[in-house]
Amino acid sequence: MNFKEIAYHIGGNFLKGEVQSSHRDIQTISIDSRNIMDVNSCLFIAIKGVHHDGHQYIKDLYNQGVRAFLICEETCDISQFEGASILLVNNTLESLQKLSSVVRSKYTYPVVGITGSNGKTIIKEWLFDLLQKEKRVLRSPRSYNSQVGVPLSVWNMSENYDMAIFEAGISQKGEMEKLSSVIKPTIGIITNIGEAHQKNFNTKEEKAEEKLLLFESCNTIIYRCDYELIYKCIQKKYGNSGKRLFSWTLNDDIKADLNINSEIFSESTVLSFIFNGEESSVEIPFTDDASIENACHCLAFIISTGNSNESVLCRFKDLQPVAMRLEIKDGINNCTLIDDYYNSDINSLKIALQYLNHQNTKSNQEQILILSDICQSGMAPKKIAKELSSMVKLYKIDRFIGIGSVLSSFSEYFSGNSSFYRNTDEFIRVFDSSIFKDKCILIKGARKFHFEKISSLLQMKYHRTLLEINLNALVNNLNEYRALLKPETKILVLVKASSYGHGAIEIARTLQYHKVDYLAVAVADEGIDLRQNGIDIPILVMNPEEHSFEMMIEYGLEPNIYSKTLFNKFEKTAKRMAVSKYPVHLKLDTGMHRLGFSDEREVRDISMLAASSNYLYVRSVFSHFAVADDPSEDDYTSSQIKKFKILSDIVVSTQHHPVIRHLLNTAGIERFPEYQMEMVRLGIGIYGIPMSSKVHPVKVARWKTVISQVKRLVAGDTVGYGRNGKVTRPSDIAVIPVGYADGYDRHLGNGKGRVWINGSYAPVIGNICMDMTMIDVTGICVKPGDSVELMGDHVKVEEIAEKLGTITYEIFTGISQRVKRIYVEE
Repeated sequence: MNFKEIAYHIGGNFLKGEVQSSHRDIQTISIDSRNIMDVNSCLFIAIKGVHHDGHQYIKDLYNQGVRAFLICEETCDISQFEGASILLVNNTLESLQKLSSVVRSKYTYPVVGITGSNGKTIIKEWLFDLLQKEKRVLRSPRSYNSQVGVPLSVWNMSENYDMAIFEAGISQKGEMEKLSSVIKPTIGIITNIGEAHQKNFNTKEEKAEEKLLLFESCNTIIYRCDYELIYKCIQKKYGNSGKRLFSWTLNDDIKADLNINSEIFSESTVLSFIFNGEESSVEIPFTDDASIENACHCLAFIISTGNSNESVLCRFKDLQPVAMRLEIKDGINNCTLIDDYYNSDINSLKIALQYLNHQNTKSNQEQILILSDICQSGMAPKKIAKELSSMVKLYKIDRFIGIGSVLSSFSEYFSGNSSFYRNTDEFIRVFDSSIFKDKCILIKGARKFHFEKISSLLQMKYHRTLLEINLNALVNNLNEYRALLKPETKILVLVKASSYGHGAIEIARTLQYHKVDYLAVAVADEGIDLRQNGIDIPILVMNPEEHSFEMMIEYGLEPNIYSKTLFNKFEKTAKRMAVSKYPVHLKLDTGMHRLGFSDEREVRDISMLAASSNYLYVRSVFSHFAVADDPSEDDYTSSQIKKFKILSDIVVSTQHHPVIRHLLNTAGIERFPEYQMEMVRLGIGIYGIPMSSKVHPVKVARWKTVISQVKRLVAGDTVGYGRNGKVTRPSDIAVIPVGYADGYDRHLGNGKGRVWINGSYAPVIGNICMDMTMIDVTGICVKPGDSVELMGDHVKVEEIAEKLGTITYEIFTGISQRVKRIYVEE
């Protein structure tokens, strides 16, 4: 629709461009400044949230060529935006939702709305897999189920589809009514009610009732009736509504519309059922409770909607685990590899390409896209090929590799550096690794093309022990701490020691995008590495060394000055390199008794010296708490605060410009936010370790491996070096490829440590080796290749630290660099 139509539907006042708005066609909408490629047809909607404000990107976007904006406040001088169309509304988020509801109202085909605490994305993806050969199905990308994600998904509705499937998630009261007005589902599925976001609801019943608001427009509601809470809430709200309430159960003692019996085998489960007097069954390649429940929801949907033909039921056996997260990995020959296979359609491809462009913004690597045919899109093959060709050009792909018969048949639409293969095996047969050097590679393919084979070829070959870093959790934690601060307070985040073992570059890129003000590293080499990988926000070096001064200035790194001698030496280097007013940071010792100026006389001396310098100036003054996390030591912390005020006042009063003060670390932010001053320093908290009960950060890292082999031992056998692992009964012993060379501490051996596998804990048996560890899996159904959690949701890092008599910092930073870091983003 054109911009004038948009203005008509959502109201608001034109600040610029009303006359030409009827000629400005809008094809895409964006709320993310990173994700705009076609500046001519995009409407940027500046969403103002608690911790993020899209208005601060408007000027940059205009300079990039964007000309259509929806805003809710005038944060910059728009008189200079010649040729732009700018609409001012009261609330841009509500306008986005209203606009998408207008799009939704144009279509009458079935729309499925899925809600619940768990399983929404998996059920959505599995329904797509089961139905895509019979119907042209649109579904929301990834887990786009929020107040923003839902309207962005609904915007993609068109006449090219026969059905749409959207998921809806909420975190507090009042949200579902808004999502319901956007989705307006005709069929509803509620999965379950768990603990997620419970802190924002008085009871689980209240949360269930909020979720059920999604189904106001539904003709049919599908639910598991042996969940008593869901059953009661549905009957209470919709029992007399005239809606079709389709129930299913795994409990033989409960009467439902669909009674299902599950029979679990070693690697699969058979779901048997009777419907309309006919017996039937499906097989699924899973045995865990969550997958069985998700498959039953899909089965109930298939049956209740009349789609239970033999070909659809046969597809249950081919269901695959859903890769809900995009993964960033190190590739061969210094390549960056972005894995997003098993999910291929036009909308998810756009999102992945946007991420590719963002990931590669400043590394200047050539971009390669490896893409399979887009299956069951509802579009003619020729039209698909033309659209994909346009996207390849739009997203500045340097080399395109198409795999599949459709892409191969229409290869003439792809100009430039392109190659085509009928199938994955053909590509692998002629694979030439020399082509893939210093590139950023996106792999995007439908499941049937088995692109995991290509990913395996392109990955750096590590052993299968890896550290999975969740970037969404990192951002969540940043916002948790921002909520404790005033809007004007700056944030410095510690990324020293490879971001506490999490990997500095990807962490820094994410933090830079989310507008942290400063980063801090331990030594200059860490800062140089960040600069060479596109990080351009200010970086403080906590332990500057004289031999690195010139490189620090060359790369714009700012030193911590903790002595007069260090100041003089750095000033001498600045003079020699002909720089003026170079920023430095003065460290005060208020009680930690490490580095820093500790008495009023020397603080005054260094302050006067800095004030008179032509080459350096004081950007900030700071100190460090010793025991801010310990309430029993609050008197000592108070004495540090008092001393910092006295000493920092001397620095501030002697300088000819504003000076930033920062004292609070993670514990300080949580416990003493009244002393946040101009900046705070966030360390371990952003990685998921709180210092009090005031915040609830999420663990960012998950350490996992796989089983290499399983052995059956008899009573009397021993395990490992020194024969310290004694077997007193017939036992199953699994070997996992992780050892003390990976950072898995030897002191966790002989039953002290434990891992989590297939829903159970398994203790370590025997001594931990350099590269291997043995675990006792007796009574647990396991096989080689099964995933093992070393640290994560079940084996907490705090538990490991306590058993080893150390702190979480040491556990994180002790994980060897030979352990592959994989970065995931929802």
